Amino acid sequence: MNDTPAFVSRRILAMTAARPPAAARALTVAAGATLIASGVVHAQLYLDGYRYLHAVGMLFLLQAAASFGFGPLLAGALLRPPALIQLAAAGTALGALAGFAASRTTGVFGFIEHGLQPAPQALISIVTECATVLALLAAGYLTVRHGKLPASLPPAAS
Repeated sequence: MNDTPAFVSRRILAMTAARPPAAARALTVAAGATLIASGVVHAQLYLDGYRYLHAVGMLFLLQAAASFGFGPLLAGALLRPPALIQLAAAGTALGALAGFAASRTTGVFGFIEHGLQPAPQALISIVTECATVLALLAAGYLTVRHGKLPASLPPAAS
């Protein structure tokens, strides 16, 4: 076994790279919390009458269910959740934002809304979904940056 300082440094870096930095974990937990908040908004709107809208009601229910499924997986993350979970959570938030934009422009299955109505749910939805995506992007960036080996270390001997 090679016990040169470079080899030992690489081993230490490899072991610590498996656990993302504390800031990335905190951002992942925050993303989970904001995704859950988005789910609460969509569930409330579903119960308050959106359930009677053809197709749109089911989309609200689906968004709430996905948020309640992926949000706790992110919020309870002590280590880094699998990338597929993070991707699905980001997709849930981005899908809700896309639906919001579509409902105010071309419409969704004939359903069109205007401005930030219903208030305050529309604004809360935008803020929580943007926060979810931004937090996941930042956590991913920090995790990838943390896992890179410094360029100053010589290559490991095989």
